[in-house]
Amino acid sequence: MKTLKIVQLYPREMNIYGDHGNAQVLKKRAELYGFDVEIAAHEIGDNARETLQTADILLGGGGQDSGQALILADLQKNGQVIRELAADGLPMLMICGLYQLFGNRFLAQNGDEMDGISVFDAETVAGEKRLIGNIILQTDFGEIVGYENHSGLTTLQNGQMPFGEVYKGAGNNSRDITEGARSFNVFGSYLHGPILPKNSKFADELIRLAAERKFEQKVLKPRDEQAAEELKKLDEISEKACKIAVKRPR
Repeated sequence: MKTLKIVQLYPREMNIYGDHGNAQVLKKRAELYGFDVEIAAHEIGDNARETLQTADILLGGGGQDSGQALILADLQKNGQVIRELAADGLPMLMICGLYQLFGNRFLAQNGDEMDGISVFDAETVAGEKRLIGNIILQTDFGEIVGYENHSGLTTLQNGQMPFGEVYKGAGNNSRDITEGARSFNVFGSYLHGPILPKNSKFADELIRLAAERKFEQKVLKPRDEQAAEELKKLDEISEKACKIAVKRPR
């Protein structure tokens, strides 16, 4: 079988909103498309050649300011490797705290300045109140529904592509209509929930990008008829969850 390896960045420190669920969704759906899937982690002090450079999909989650401070030195040490992987087309999804650190810098509430690794041309400053609630985006992958919970206010620099435009919610900073960022096949977003269970089309796109990069496979096909039925059921559940979330107030 063709094997795809999903690597999570600092899952001990950067997973306070259930973002591990993104890895589980990708694993399940990739298996139904006929791939064997391995889930691994890059922790502080790990060798990038054995973790980051073996990844087919790289995932990162949210964390408190203290968690970001703990992983910062290791992330900076591996910044060049991550930027090279990004330029090579490796699909990545970075949520909240790691989205912020994939930018140029993050200015925390206590005044500490954390230099990011500049995959995104963006800066984040801690705000005085949290931006919380269901959020709807328009993206290249259709409507995306999630849940935002962040105090960081992110500003994209000129020329930096957003992940999507906000239809309902605050997004990057509540001042403009941008949410998240995209560079190459790297996506950053404030959407928790986690994001992928409600957004199967976007989950499939990450799998497709990984399969195209590794195997030159541009189209995903279910493993068999039973897998096709299971994917259909998962999509129906995803669609139902979105409809419920959209109707809920902020």
